[in-house]
Amino acid sequence: MTLAILCSGQGAQRADMFELTGAVPQADALFAHAGRLLGDDPRNWVRHAEPDALRENRAAQILCTVQALAAAALLEAVWPRRRCVAGYSVGEVASWSVAGMIDPHDALDLADARARAMDAASGGDERMVFVRGLARAQLAQLCDGRDAAIAIANPGDAFVVAGRQADVDAVADAAARDGALRVAPVCVRIASHTRRLAAAVPAFRASLAAVNVRRSLPGTRLFSGIDGASVLDVDAGLDKLARQIAEPVEWAACLAACVEAGATAFLELGPGRALAEMAGGAYPALPARSVADFRSVDGIASWLARVAAG
Repeated sequence: MTLAILCSGQGAQRADMFELTGAVPQADALFAHAGRLLGDDPRNWVRHAEPDALRENRAAQILCTVQALAAAALLEAVWPRRRCVAGYSVGEVASWSVAGMIDPHDALDLADARARAMDAASGGDERMVFVRGLARAQLAQLCDGRDAAIAIANPGDAFVVAGRQADVDAVADAAARDGALRVAPVCVRIASHTRRLAAAVPAFRASLAAVNVRRSLPGTRLFSGIDGASVLDVDAGLDKLARQIAEPVEWAACLAACVEAGATAFLELGPGRALAEMAGGAYPALPARSVADFRSVDGIASWLARVAAG
């Protein structure tokens, strides 16, 4: 089998997010490293954090990254030999480590650097909103003339719009009037993947340049978030990883690339299960689960074995 491994973005941070990944020793060093960045062990931090603190950009990026890296450390022994990896927003930083190209401790530092660069570039007063049920061209037209843009393109005419709060609110209202099936706020307070964060791109690219990058693990393919293309050239891939801060994430293209690469199942590393649900909705013939669906590594291993057996 070929397993598509999906690294989650922000939005599903919660008090019990490390219930599985935080309970075994394989990830202790990763949690210790993340704790030095956060000022407390993430496993303890999330249990006492206020909701606003869980959604704060820098903390959220570190939490999501350590969750993905910890899940990968737990599952290393049970992965199938053939894998493809894609990451959603900050999840793309973790995806480079899951693919074996960046040390996981470096990936944590990069998540921190990425968040700091984004916060420095942000003009403040920003938000994101989810819109489903309008064609891309129609939604883009609603953004024209406003400080708002399509930030993420998901399968099934589902998009995330980001920008200045008043302009995003105006797009959301217009989308609802034009017949969008769903319009809902996203718990991220920064205009990720739009030109508003363009100043963060060179800063993060400099951080990427300072990291040692290896070849991907045997049997593993990594896809870039802004176009769903395979990372074949490291420098070009790092350029895209940096540009993703200020350019739309083409998540539908990433999932399609996984399927074209022969993926027979999807596993989201978490937190949450949004990516697994999207994959299952777009490709209902393929099994799609999240680490959040399981109570033990043995449960994940058993599911992978059943999928492999057909």
